Amino acid sequence: MTNAPAGVWIITPGHTPARFTSALTAGADVALVDLEDSVPPAAKPTARTTARAFFTQPDIPASCTLGIRINAPTTREAIHDLAALADYPVPPAIVLIPKTETPRDLDVVAAALNAPGRRPLLYGLIETPQAVQNLSEIVRSERLSGLLFGTADYARSVGSTRAWEPMLYARSALVTHAAAAGIPVIDSPYFDLDDQDGLHIEAVRVRDLGFRGKSCVHPRQVTTVAGVFRPTAEQLAHARAVVAAAEDAAGGIVRIGHQMIGPPMVQDARDLLARTPTDETTAGATP
Repeated sequence: MTNAPAGVWIITPGHTPARFTSALTAGADVALVDLEDSVPPAAKPTARTTARAFFTQPDIPASCTLGIRINAPTTREAIHDLAALADYPVPPAIVLIPKTETPRDLDVVAAALNAPGRRPLLYGLIETPQAVQNLSEIVRSERLSGLLFGTADYARSVGSTRAWEPMLYARSALVTHAAAAGIPVIDSPYFDLDDQDGLHIEAVRVRDLGFRGKSCVHPRQVTTVAGVFRPTAEQLAHARAVVAAAEDAAGGIVRIGHQMIGPPMVQDARDLLARTPTDETTAGATP
């Protein structure tokens, strides 16, 4: 599995610099400044300019990876975005590409932004039926580092609600193709800011489905999502015990307590430990 950033993501509008500090210090693993949907058309030129400061704020947590969401690559706004990004004094580590539907979308952004010492991680935002149909081609792009799912645009495109059942097919497709390519997939935000219970339920569901993280649109959502996707001390201790028992048994099936542990469970434990920093203070809660 790639080491591309997963976990808790937060996105904040690029034309409202007063919100930058709260997004950067919310405790997310990835913080994105947005030039697309959260920015009104008239404010997009301003957002391109003010977003530069997102990457030069004081006291940015070392554990937080910074990125930007540009406009859809087939739009005129995206041309302006890419031209502006090429001149940012501090380049974003991640570029999120909305309306990704073919590998060509990734190629265009990579060609515009690649430079000596600059090679951003590109994440494709999957939010149309065409994108879901083309997932097998999209994930074969050598420039793709991960996928995000956009429920709002996807639901509008197919004429459904954003409820769990209508979105399950697309979510399952994203998980399957991302796993086959060895890249992480991050879930869509939960848009009811006052419904922490609903956020927790959806976060647990997508985690259990195979998503490696979930995005947030407000700092108050970060703690809830982190509690689902960041392992608890107990989960880490269990993973270490599984790995140790497997090593003592030289492979095969082992028993830990009432559980029979086979090679797939051992690999799950190894994967969990590999993507968890050794000095991490876990904020998760046992679901």
